[in-house]
Amino acid sequence: MDHIAPDLIARCAALALQNGPDSRPGPTGVEGLSVVRAQSPQAMLPTIYQPMICLVLQGAKEIRHRSSAVGFAAGETAIVSHELVTSARITTASGALPYVALAATIDPEILRSIQAELPPEALQAARSEAVASGAAGRGVVDVMTRLLDLAGRPHEARILLPLIRRELHLRALMSPHGGMLRELSVPGSPASRIARAVAHIRANWNTPLRTQDLAELAGMSPSSFHEHFRAVTATSPIQYQKALRLHAAYQQLPGDHSVSAVAFAVGYESPTQFARDYRRAYGATPRDRMAAKISG
Repeated sequence: MDHIAPDLIARCAALALQNGPDSRPGPTGVEGLSVVRAQSPQAMLPTIYQPMICLVLQGAKEIRHRSSAVGFAAGETAIVSHELVTSARITTASGALPYVALAATIDPEILRSIQAELPPEALQAARSEAVASGAAGRGVVDVMTRLLDLAGRPHEARILLPLIRRELHLRALMSPHGGMLRELSVPGSPASRIARAVAHIRANWNTPLRTQDLAELAGMSPSSFHEHFRAVTATSPIQYQKALRLHAAYQQLPGDHSVSAVAFAVGYESPTQFARDYRRAYGATPRDRMAAKISG
């Protein structure tokens, strides 16, 4: 924590306030880099994570993965290797000491290009999880700071951004909790194949999909695909698609459409089934969500 400068926290907090008072990730003016600030803890909220590395500058947060939560606090990073549909919450924040974090997207292609240049012994074996947290080294803090320094400097960013992003990928790849990124960086690895299937589901979330077709896309047998998919995402391909649909519905329900219209829009054929699945996922009915928005 002593290698995070107080002025970096102040800069990020001020920048986040320009995006509004809530805790949603907001732009920094640097491609692929976002900032988050929140003044109070939260309940678990549904979210979709892209592959990313998040550096907590102040406060603490946790991401739900499998049957537990992965926590990370000031001076630590969380690495998410694959696109995940999950939930998260800020656990430590106050008006005097708000939660403040910087998050940078991870590009698997950059990981693979770096991996191809490293000797095998440079990448240590480690337990691989799609969500992992650990201490942020000075190198990670330094490179994230230099990314932020490019805000408002378009000419410098045009030259330096690709170089600094590549350095960030290298540091994430070699971090003690970057095990899944190391797997993802290897062409043809199970982690890489599952990422390909996940991207296909994300692009076709509201259309019918067959596990057999996804397995063929990943170049695996159906049983092997199902096993590896669950190992990475903690769910099955069909449940993953359902979670995407329900998350889209969660975002649409505060609008002017009826529950039935939203159900059909996200790919459900039965509004009744949609309502059951929604309640199971979020602990409330779609109409509860709409009523809360109206009353709020």
